Amino acid sequence: MKTSVVRRPLVIVGLVVVAVVAVAGLYWFQPWKLWVDETVREELPAASPASPASPAAPASPDGPGASADTAPSAPSAPEVLATGSFISHEHATTGSVKIVRLPDGSRVLRIEGLDTSSGPDLRVWLTDAPVKEGKDGWHVFDDGEHVSLGKLKGNKGDQNYALPADADLNRLTSVSIWCDRFDVSFGAAELGKAPA
Repeated sequence: MKTSVVRRPLVIVGLVVVAVVAVAGLYWFQPWKLWVDETVREELPAASPASPASPAAPASPDGPGASADTAPSAPSAPEVLATGSFISHEHATTGSVKIVRLPDGSRVLRIEGLDTSSGPDLRVWLTDAPVKEGKDGWHVFDDGEHVSLGKLKGNKGDQNYALPADADLNRLTSVSIWCDRFDVSFGAAELGKAPA
């Protein structure tokens, strides 16, 4: 009789511990995300609205048909500055990336045709790390300089991420889909200069 009385509290404590560990494991690993896809279909941002009209330029002394000196205008179409293609790291990852300067001078990282696994706490990082094939490339992106562009919007599709004005593209030459929870790259792309 004493043995069963002693065992009952131990069994209850054991069940509580197992339940707590199971809930913590589910929260930490979020395994259901392996079967749930989120597709994003963003267009490349349009040019920003024109700035308010500037004061009229003084008339040219040579008459209305003569041209006056004017400031150079900003490009009217987006300009691709760099491009790359994803390689797989811990998870199969495909798609392409490009950095685009918009007519207003701002820059965006554009991901197109992304296809990777979903996971907990995925981020888009612009980094100075070299892109390496295989397991050698899984953990290198937090070793040096990196800029987080925010949470990954979806594990499939096309999406845009604004670049900080001070992001130096001479140093930051790769992109990683980075799992911040487990410090591992799902996939990465090396950025190369866009063809002229």
